[in-house]
Amino acid sequence: MPETRQTTRRRFLQGLAAAGTACVMLPSANRALGYQSPNDRPVFATIGLRNQGWAITQKTFRYADFAALVDVDSKVLGTNVEQTQKKQGKKPDAYKDYRAVLDRQDIDAVMIATPDHWHTKIAIEAMVAGKDVYCEKPLTLTIDEGKLIEKAVKKTGRVFQVGTMQRTECDRRFLQAIALVRHGRIGAVKKVACAIGGMPASPVIPVAPVPEELDWEFWLGPAPKVPYRALPEMRTGYGGGVPLYSNAHYSFRNWHEYSGGKLTDWGAHHVDIACWAIGASDTGPAKVTPLEFTLGCEYKDGYPVVDDRYNVATRFTIRAAMPNDVEMIIASEGDNGILFEGAEGRFFVNRSRISGAPVEALKDNPLPEGALEEVYGGKISENHSANFIESMKTRKQPISDVWSHNRMLEICHLANIAMRLGRELNWDPAKREIVGDAQANSFLARESRKGYQVNT
Repeated sequence: MPETRQTTRRRFLQGLAAAGTACVMLPSANRALGYQSPNDRPVFATIGLRNQGWAITQKTFRYADFAALVDVDSKVLGTNVEQTQKKQGKKPDAYKDYRAVLDRQDIDAVMIATPDHWHTKIAIEAMVAGKDVYCEKPLTLTIDEGKLIEKAVKKTGRVFQVGTMQRTECDRRFLQAIALVRHGRIGAVKKVACAIGGMPASPVIPVAPVPEELDWEFWLGPAPKVPYRALPEMRTGYGGGVPLYSNAHYSFRNWHEYSGGKLTDWGAHHVDIACWAIGASDTGPAKVTPLEFTLGCEYKDGYPVVDDRYNVATRFTIRAAMPNDVEMIIASEGDNGILFEGAEGRFFVNRSRISGAPVEALKDNPLPEGALEEVYGGKISENHSANFIESMKTRKQPISDVWSHNRMLEICHLANIAMRLGRELNWDPAKREIVGDAQANSFLARESRKGYQVNT
């Protein structure tokens, strides 16, 4: 009796594949990695479609079929449904509520690109529902959320990719940087500085009518119930078409209720690479010190005293005491990227360049053959989505696994807590708790609004 499309795909995804994490590239750009016919292609859904949600969906069209899209903004949802239909020749189903996707047995994996405060709830419920997960960075809103996700990955055995795409993409510059460090081209690392930019302050943002297309109640979800706020001026460029100043849309990153500012936005990229390079992907700092900082508004006991303007840090310099006496600096000032300094040299890397004497020396003394593949753990994937797809096949965790991501993100979360409280924090990376500071430890978790608690 011939197999159905569903059983063929399930058999492929669940079957044991050759060991290893290397990607197997097929000659045709229109087929997924390892999938021999269109009927074998996995079925995906994207939850959260504005900006990065659409970006990761586009990267994945060549590897998977999108059966459903989800967004609480009907205008964004409609636009992306039309674009997806044009791209893949088939119209995906449209939903406002992500739970409709989790109930569907034909969907193999979800891509999550909602605001940060929704990540943990959706990701855990997706895994419990039997879906593999690709979730945008930063993975969590708090440190304890990361522990919940780790527990769910272990319990369910699902494949989970975090969207720290610098691990795979950007012309392999970051892989080259890590290889330079690992092969001793700057000697023992003494200092690593991550320049990640600052956030703008805002004027007072008044309460405004909720846009007709936006389900504000569901957008807030686990976050506290507050009125929608916005000013008339519109944002242009990347993320444009929405109010420049608001407590939603692109600006959610400027509010601790929904995100962690630049520390968890760009910090989730550069601190990740820095930790990977210095071998700190399974441990953490001993101490996090806010050397200087300015918050978006006045704070008392770690909480903003007003609710009508941005409240994350606008400028900052943070020092983290890392293992092996490595000093990590995370700053809003400086050229966006990472500066590695060792006993025998220094070099700089970002998404557009890698430069410095150790890089120039590669002309006469190149890295050993396979050095970048050694860093990556196998053949380097075409892009981050490709790595996720291949991991679905092998049932091994992808290059951006939840454990290494959470370890580096703890630094970013601790930096925000330190600034909110205005003091240095001592951290126990084994117990994953702040030492001798009950008030600071109370910021490791955050209570979800009733009706939006995480379902495990």
